[in-house]
Amino acid sequence: MNTTIDKIAWIHLEHGRILSTRSRGKDVYYLPGGKREPGETDLDTLTREITEELTIALNPTTATHLGTFRAQAHGHPDGITVQMTCYTADHHGTPTPSSEIDEIVWLTYADRPHVSPVDQLIFDHLHRSGHLH
Repeated sequence: MNTTIDKIAWIHLEHGRILSTRSRGKDVYYLPGGKREPGETDLDTLTREITEELTIALNPTTATHLGTFRAQAHGHPDGITVQMTCYTADHHGTPTPSSEIDEIVWLTYADRPHVSPVDQLIFDHLHRSGHLH
């Protein structure tokens, strides 16, 4: 049986680097965001997850769809994929790790081997377009 995990991610780039997170107990980095709850829109999920993970507020009126990417889900059996819908958006506040996040880091394209498979596809896209160095 093929299953798809529906996730929304925030793409935040500065000086050719991308903001990423490492959750407690995980060995790879993930772009901030998470799974949609029943009845939520993309922007509902995005703003809720970023507030929960990074204790900042996104401005949903500035959200721009960057792309949607699909890959094998990290740490799940073969056939379980993740679909990651990515947005950029302005924010208020300084990203600070919440209870589920152990670490916030700025990554470059050289860090690609240390992120989840779907994030690797996103890194490739951002690198090709000249946004991730």
